[in-house]
Amino acid sequence: QIFLWDPATGNPMGRALSGHSKWITWLCWEPLHVNPECRYLASASKDGSVRIWDTLMGRCDKILTGHTQSVTCVKWGGDGLLYSSSQDRTIKVWRSQDGVLCRTLQGHAHWVNTMALSTDYVLRTGAFEPAEASINPQDVSGSLAELKDKAQQRYDQVRGQGPERLVSGSDDFTLFLWRPAEDKKPLERMTGHQALINQVLFSPDTRIIASASFDKSIKLWDGRTGKYLTSLRGHVSAVYQIAWSADSRLLVSGSSDSTLKVWDAKTKKLAIDLPGHADEVFATDWSPDGQRVASGGKDKCLRIWRR
Repeated sequence: QIFLWDPATGNPMGRALSGHSKWITWLCWEPLHVNPECRYLASASKDGSVRIWDTLMGRCDKILTGHTQSVTCVKWGGDGLLYSSSQDRTIKVWRSQDGVLCRTLQGHAHWVNTMALSTDYVLRTGAFEPAEASINPQDVSGSLAELKDKAQQRYDQVRGQGPERLVSGSDDFTLFLWRPAEDKKPLERMTGHQALINQVLFSPDTRIIASASFDKSIKLWDGRTGKYLTSLRGHVSAVYQIAWSADSRLLVSGSSDSTLKVWDAKTKKLAIDLPGHADEVFATDWSPDGQRVASGGKDKCLRIWRR
């Protein structure tokens, strides 16, 4: 089941969205510049399907089937495409408008665990410029049309001339860089990790890809070509998650060694060590305005760190 919540009150909104027959692995909203009502939500499940929900009507709008095993991740791109990765070793590209399968990306030899789009950060922030954010959230001003235009301008600026790029990470220790809107052949096969890849992320400026692996390292790659840049070493156990700062200068990583570490992308060195959790750090994220880092761990604590 999927629940929608009112962030102001903490209460559930409407009834639960149910339809998946196994547990849900990923959720992703439709981008603001595509539909300023933000009414559609995509969900991935262990049942092998992707569902698109109309959250205003509280019903399932489309069911995308084609994967033969669990769907691990779903991304809603800014150009009207949906991307889903699966334990069946493929990534499928769907047209979000009508649910038609456009192409299947093949190359990985094991489960595809994670994906990232070059436009992830601008899709997440939409019409809102994080540099102008203040500690007290401002009331959203402007009509839906104005918000849509602002989000479209920001998206176009980040996207540039070329199409969105997609990077995928797998249990086969490799990453692939794709241009999924244009070609089903990968731009680059990225090798070097010695264990499964748990997360990949483009920096907000799209120039660098970071990958976190169970081999205790984070690797940095060129965001356009996929060429290897460097490895960040310091964790003494598996790295679970990573997150970029808004200015793309710093990267935070959370590990099963119970620490978070902040890395400087320019010097490629450790900037700050953040001990504090009593057990493995499973989840970490950087607020879009760059002010705070949140981390959650096996110690049942959620910690907020100030920059």
